[in-house]
Amino acid sequence: MTPKKNQKHETHEIKIEEAEMPEMDEQPQVDVDALKRQLEDAENKLAESVEGWQRSQADFQNYKRRVERDNEMTFASMKGDIVKKILPVLDDLERALNNRPADDAWANGIELIARKFQNILDVEGIKRIEAQGAEFDPKFHEAISHEHNEDFESGQVIEVVQNGYMLGERVIRPALVRVAQ
Repeated sequence: MTPKKNQKHETHEIKIEEAEMPEMDEQPQVDVDALKRQLEDAENKLAESVEGWQRSQADFQNYKRRVERDNEMTFASMKGDIVKKILPVLDDLERALNNRPADDAWANGIELIARKFQNILDVEGIKRIEAQGAEFDPKFHEAISHEHNEDFESGQVIEVVQNGYMLGERVIRPALVRVAQ
């Protein structure tokens, strides 16, 4: 079988009536109010999402600061605990220096050791509480006696028996003092 060379192709014409075709000048009917409501709803949801995200970011920053502050406080507390254990050694050295015999060579070595201890405390931010002649303050001083003394007003520190120390605003050890009545 051989194909026929002059075959006619059937064409189907579709007639569209003019009434079915929209005119090109006419806009499709759209409910503008409904679209405005949808846009407003979408904007509100976006604003809520952004607000929630910002709140989460702020909460995270606050958490980070709180953790850093807690870590600093823990570190300072640990440092204070270690220093408390060393302070009696410094106290003993200071007592030895206050009672040293005249012209003893070993006293110069003891003085050097005491200065090195004090330098370490200074570098670590540990300050001695200055109490001599100051007004008694129970936050910084611990009274071991109340005595009558003509040279001091009532409530003034007469003598520091043992030095007190602070780390920043925190009292590591209060100063042991004698107070005038």
